[in-house]
Amino acid sequence: MRQLLFNRFNPPWAALALAAIVGSLGGCSFAPVAKSPPTVPTIGSPQDTDTLPAVITQAKSRWVPVHWSHLPGLESDAVHEAWPAWLHSCQRPSKTWASLCPEVQRLSNASTQTQRHWIRQNLQPYRVESSEQRADGLLTGYYEPVLDAMRLPRQGFAVPLYAPPASLAQRKPWYTRQEMETLSAARTALRSKELVYLADPVDAMVLHIQGSGLINVTEPDGRQRLVRLAFAGTNEQPYKSIGRWLLDQGLIRDASWPGIKQWIDRNPSRVNELLWQNPRVVFFKEEALPQGITPPGPKGAQGVPLTAERSIAVDRGSIPYGTPVWMRSQGPQTSLDKLVLAQDTGSAIVGAVRADYYAGSGPAAGELAGRLKQPLQLWVLWPK
Repeated sequence: MRQLLFNRFNPPWAALALAAIVGSLGGCSFAPVAKSPPTVPTIGSPQDTDTLPAVITQAKSRWVPVHWSHLPGLESDAVHEAWPAWLHSCQRPSKTWASLCPEVQRLSNASTQTQRHWIRQNLQPYRVESSEQRADGLLTGYYEPVLDAMRLPRQGFAVPLYAPPASLAQRKPWYTRQEMETLSAARTALRSKELVYLADPVDAMVLHIQGSGLINVTEPDGRQRLVRLAFAGTNEQPYKSIGRWLLDQGLIRDASWPGIKQWIDRNPSRVNELLWQNPRVVFFKEEALPQGITPPGPKGAQGVPLTAERSIAVDRGSIPYGTPVWMRSQGPQTSLDKLVLAQDTGSAIVGAVRADYYAGSGPAAGELAGRLKQPLQLWVLWPK
């Protein structure tokens, strides 16, 4: 669904994006292949004496069975906060999870202790490794921007976001970002496909990168309403990092968002030149939202709404959608030991131990996502 950016550096772009500007960022059925059980050291609890099952091999990873005591922070996580995400996955369960989803639903209002006990009794933890038996990987973050827009263009709001043009399937790849803004044929194809107009072209780039956004739209009659612009396709051009281009040109040394923003502030006449370095454009579809309540998260690649701080994007060749995952990620500003659900993917989320953490919507989520570029370990929790 989404593209990550060239890197996830530190400080956030408060109300706009995050260090996302500098980097690159989308149910599968699997046929696990069992191998002979590994020798795993015991740690001392009674459960550590249980016989472990065999290693499971996926297309891009191997799962090594471990005892529950190997999962750091298991007893301190508020696992009930992950239950809404799990219930969402049970809306579209794979064959593996279909028989257990009624139990997941039954426990939705149970105590955290009861939920944790059920997990231990019914699931087996497996450490996720690469085929080279490497268990360390990378965690980044993504979020959903919240932006203001006008339904019709006016002074200060002249940057359009588009629905897919009718000719999108007839021309592959479709026009680049620069061609969409300069060629009459591309502009003609996009006529009447404008959904809303933003104030800032960099905002539009952020929305293209994140894949969806919450938009406060002002209608022609002055009414305001909140809608979601969700991913509806791309021009199928390659993603290119504007942060990497600035570094390669020797124009900046600091490829964090503050560094890029300082360059933009010093060079306003070169903003188009900068943005045109990324030819990839995302097209959107508008989704109505219930008014007066907190809107659900955008749908991930599994086809279910994402849950802030409890959903992750993974490489689907490593971990199937809908799988509960124990995640550990220790960084200089953020430490995460928690239960999450694999519900999304992304073009840059590649590898056995690789995840993108959905931080939620709005500026605070953008700040959290902007801090995340740190080591990662994963354990899948699989039915016994």
